[in-house]
Amino acid sequence: MTDHDIHKDEAISQITGSVDEADRADGAKTDDPDRELSYEEIQGKWYREVYQGDKVPQLTLRAVIMGGILGSLMSVSNLYTTIKLGWAFGVAITACVLSFVIWRAFRLVIPGLSQMTILENNCMQSTASAAGYSTGTTIATAFGAYLLITGKQIGWEIVSIWTLVTALVGVLLAVPMKRQMINKEQLKFPSGLAAAETLKSLYGGSKEAVIQAYSLVAALVVGGLTGIAGKGDFAWQKAIGFKLPEMIPFAFQFQGMNMANFRGFAFEPSLLLIAAGMIVGMRVSLSMLLGALILYVGFGPWLVNTGVIPNGGKIISGWALWTGSGILVSSGLTAFALQWKTIVRTFSTVGKMKGDSAADDTIAGMESVEVPTKWFLIGMVPLTIILAILEYLAFNISIPLGIFSVVMSFFLALVASRSTGETDITPTGAMGKIAQLTFAFLSPKDITINLMAASVTANTAIASADLLTDLKSGYLLGANARKQFFAQVVGVFFGTAAIVPAWYLMIPNKETLESYNPPATNLYKAVAEALSHGIQSLPISAQYGLMIGIGIGFVLACCDHFFPKSKKFLPSAMGLGLSWVMYFNAALGFAIGAIIAWLWKKVNEKNAENYTIPVASGAIAGESLACAFIAIVNALEALNKVPK
Repeated sequence: MTDHDIHKDEAISQITGSVDEADRADGAKTDDPDRELSYEEIQGKWYREVYQGDKVPQLTLRAVIMGGILGSLMSVSNLYTTIKLGWAFGVAITACVLSFVIWRAFRLVIPGLSQMTILENNCMQSTASAAGYSTGTTIATAFGAYLLITGKQIGWEIVSIWTLVTALVGVLLAVPMKRQMINKEQLKFPSGLAAAETLKSLYGGSKEAVIQAYSLVAALVVGGLTGIAGKGDFAWQKAIGFKLPEMIPFAFQFQGMNMANFRGFAFEPSLLLIAAGMIVGMRVSLSMLLGALILYVGFGPWLVNTGVIPNGGKIISGWALWTGSGILVSSGLTAFALQWKTIVRTFSTVGKMKGDSAADDTIAGMESVEVPTKWFLIGMVPLTIILAILEYLAFNISIPLGIFSVVMSFFLALVASRSTGETDITPTGAMGKIAQLTFAFLSPKDITINLMAASVTANTAIASADLLTDLKSGYLLGANARKQFFAQVVGVFFGTAAIVPAWYLMIPNKETLESYNPPATNLYKAVAEALSHGIQSLPISAQYGLMIGIGIGFVLACCDHFFPKSKKFLPSAMGLGLSWVMYFNAALGFAIGAIIAWLWKKVNEKNAENYTIPVASGAIAGESLACAFIAIVNALEALNKVPK
């Protein structure tokens, strides 16, 4: 899967403005500038001056239900965007804003209904994030790749238990890391900090924040209508003519062929693509457009004319996928390796985690706030056993390898969490590929083990990193971490209950999944095939393309790291890689969105900073939910037409 959090730091600053005030719990200095506070003093200061979890309602039924419902909807939304774009979008801020607006509407129609407190909304955020983000990674990538390779859907019972247990492991892995990375090291976790600031602005009565909230809701409605107009085929639509063309192809002759024959060489009237480009930004989006033009107007016609690709419609899956995968994998792993200082810091703190727990217990009151470390141990033992047995029964993965997949999760979660805490970028792609490389070494030529054991490791690591952002929000707002933990556990059940049936209804068979040309799923499949069968199994032209892609990804990642000022002159490795994995229409939509956001900022910078991200987030959520709903309706209709 691609690193969906790219340029999130820019998005955060646009939706929240200055976040300096949120550092009030991060003060590591005393009045004496020459002496730093000890860990115990920092936590004591936080408990006395910031903590309010015992004074303000937090873990309430209404907060958990609201979070569970919103998170379930966002899980389906992210399932759709992951299938279509290879991207999953943040849940926390969107859920906070929607909850605030929805509860305000409830209070208008139900007299005497009390306002949901800021900590209730934060608890809602924890439930929604666990439901909306930590349950979908495995289904969209590993199970999707398994479907593409075998042509068979895995039984819903296995998928349900797998999704539930891996997400719960992610929740538990966040327990010791919270003590170390949030309590002790005070890592920023910018998304969590942004969510806390958003809540403070909303509850502080900021006019700007309230307008931002309603702009997000309005964009959600418009996005939903756009999705229905583009993908729906209901009778009432036909009656009133409420229907957009799914694609507007670019039909012209080039090098002796009609370019309309190339699948995806078109404009798609979709707010989802445009809004994604608004969030991602100019460099990635324009790199996608550049790469797509090179492929469709350069290499594509040449490949068809030379007979390498017999059918122009299969330009992506037949050849370009390998070059794009090479760029994405190489750049992701290279960028990850170049963060060696982060990796060193990560493992240098492992031995200190037990001490942090003991220190917390010495601070008056903290023992009732933090999640006890023994809960982590008590929970991990049975969950590890369940996963190992499930891997063995479902995929014939040996018990030792199954246990190792969970143990490895802890170490990858450490790295992913630190990266998220320091940079707000979760190295999603790198985590998945490291896991796949590891299991390719441990069990060569076994594609099932490469897919499924690696999915356990990657999914749990990514989930724990994301859930720490919610714990950071709670820490800044003075929430009770133990109550947040319970909210996240409940959220996992909501998310699993929503996303598993949604997956089977949206993707009933291999042909349906192939029709999306799912970039993240294709990448997962391509890496598994290359590692299990060897690149010699590919056509010679694809082998050359793969090696060239690996070289391009390596060079661009090194340039970004060693010559950061060169970024403005060089294309993004992620953008180039995606452009050869996705269809042209997606790259064009991203570029249009990025240009709109850029022009908006040029015309009115302050207005753009306030509303670009809320509007884009709402449009993405609205259209993806509508399209997912339509896909489910279509699948049910097709099922009903099957002869009994």
